[in-house]
Amino acid sequence: MGEENGSQPRETSRETRREALGGQSDAARPWTAFATPLIGKAVRGASRLLRHGGSAFPGKIVEQIDPGFLARTLADLPYGVVLVSGTNGKTTTTRMVASMLETLGLKVFTNPTGSNFTRGVVSALLTEVPLSGRLDADVAVLELDEAYAVKFVQQVKPRFALLLNVMRDQLDRFGEIDNTARLLERVAEATTGTVVLNREDPRIARFASAVPEGTGVRYFGLAPELRRFFPSDDDMQTTVAEEAASVAGNGGPSANDRAQQEPAGTSVSAEAPDADGREATADVTLTRVGNHEADFLIDGRAVHTAVKLEGVYNLFNAAAALAAVRAVMAQDIASAQVAETMPGQASHASDAAISDESPVDSPVDHDRLLAALAEVTPAFGRGETIAVNGSDVQLLLVKNPMGFRLSLGSFPPDGHDTMIAICDLYADGRDMSWLWDVDFTSLRPTGVAMVSGTRAWDMALRLEYDQVRVEQTGTDLEAAVRQFVTARPGVPKHIYCTYTSMLRVRAELAKLTTVADAGVGR
Repeated sequence: MGEENGSQPRETSRETRREALGGQSDAARPWTAFATPLIGKAVRGASRLLRHGGSAFPGKIVEQIDPGFLARTLADLPYGVVLVSGTNGKTTTTRMVASMLETLGLKVFTNPTGSNFTRGVVSALLTEVPLSGRLDADVAVLELDEAYAVKFVQQVKPRFALLLNVMRDQLDRFGEIDNTARLLERVAEATTGTVVLNREDPRIARFASAVPEGTGVRYFGLAPELRRFFPSDDDMQTTVAEEAASVAGNGGPSANDRAQQEPAGTSVSAEAPDADGREATADVTLTRVGNHEADFLIDGRAVHTAVKLEGVYNLFNAAAALAAVRAVMAQDIASAQVAETMPGQASHASDAAISDESPVDSPVDHDRLLAALAEVTPAFGRGETIAVNGSDVQLLLVKNPMGFRLSLGSFPPDGHDTMIAICDLYADGRDMSWLWDVDFTSLRPTGVAMVSGTRAWDMALRLEYDQVRVEQTGTDLEAAVRQFVTARPGVPKHIYCTYTSMLRVRAELAKLTTVADAGVGR
């Protein structure tokens, strides 16, 4: 993959890569295709000028007038599509994969705003595709919502799929968790090159049996003693059940207590498979987590890196990203060998080039990968810090029980003021019953200064059941944000928010200070 040390992609032209990797020509382009980018860009410009519609609005229009635009535009990419999906961690993991591939010299197209429906991907394409319709990129790294990932693979077969986890989320859309798992299984079934799976999530790991013949399977995983910090959905219990068990005299810390303790400095070995040979070997294993730093085991080699990302859960996401990037790099090595040793037969050998038979221990400059990982900053609203009135205000997106629990565990409330903003629009999920599966008892010592959003009173009631003091409650989110961030200057603040409330919080903060433009709703 690169020069003699394998640290950078080989100096082959994009057309040569496209031929070796099975890229398609534009012979199937309809004669009207030239108009699609022009129309899409016009719609995008008008929507921004009039502030009508969100970031996905132009994509919705293009999907209606040219349904083949998405598949046609992505078909020419030499390295194909890396599809990232799962309940938690999609946006940040996509950001990590894209950043590392760019460091290795690939030109990456991605959907950075987190608009993860197919129309959001189309809208992102419209910002990059010139009027010629040819996307100037080597690979697409795309975050897809679990349901829309299925719609995507009906149009575009991803060369790589990174499937992170399955948790209860947006029950009104997905139903129960096994239905969500079935959606992601269809992504695995449609992947042509390599599927990267979470070894620790039993619903994800079983997809190995669903991948088509010729498609490789790799895993990312945890050292055994870290697994208790990342419980699966089945491991979670309600607060009432936990405390009842404690009162009954079971003794020892509860699963919730363990899941919400920051495991800084925990260091263990990571050997797979286990003694019975039943556990799949992970390509990348997270072995130790600390404060903005972590250790991994890659092909038996222990490596260390610092990270700018917030939260212990993002260190596990980093293992996932590393495994996905290594899968892409293995393809690059194999395809370059095909192009050099089998001239004239590259198109017939593309399947071999992308199979998982490529050596996992191929020469890779992990130092470059880890250096790139260390520079990745939080995606908007995912641990993003905004300075307001002399205070650091940290925005923490929460949308399901596990995500909220891990956020509470990763960001101790001591020395901070806390606000919780819960909305229930379509993008959040209308069913808020999942709040009852979150353990809020870690907030008892400090209380919560402000609760707001359309479901503010539901949230306040939930906190009351966990004996968490709430100082103020109100459904006027913008007014609540202003009051919260301007009170007690200099005291750092946490705002836990669902997706649409996070967008409104950022918009309100932009009236008070400088907030980076994430391109959402513009």
